[in-house]
Amino acid sequence: MVYCTQCGAPLKEGDRFCPVCGTAVGKVSREEFSVAGKDLVDRIGDLLHEGNVTRIIVKDEAGKVLLEIPVTVGVVGVVLAPWLAALGVIALLVAKCRIVVERRE
Repeated sequence: MVYCTQCGAPLKEGDRFCPVCGTAVGKVSREEFSVAGKDLVDRIGDLLHEGNVTRIIVKDEAGKVLLEIPVTVGVVGVVLAPWLAALGVIALLVAKCRIVVERRE
């Protein structure tokens, strides 16, 4: 599911504007990475520092969503601290996982 980058409201596939806040919706591209559990937190940190990511989804090997992180403009480290702690726990529990990264163009 795609979400508004401004307010986080869920968007339908063909929406050009957010129905809640009116923000223009750009094209969304998705990338998927396979990563070992021990490298999960480092890889997520690298993706967050890139700055053009709008959502990060962590899935297990079977495709089950373990964690979904909405990344909005102006997010600071204090807000992301609980997400990173949860990622640390997930990294201990899974051997391999997949990271799906959504970017708006």
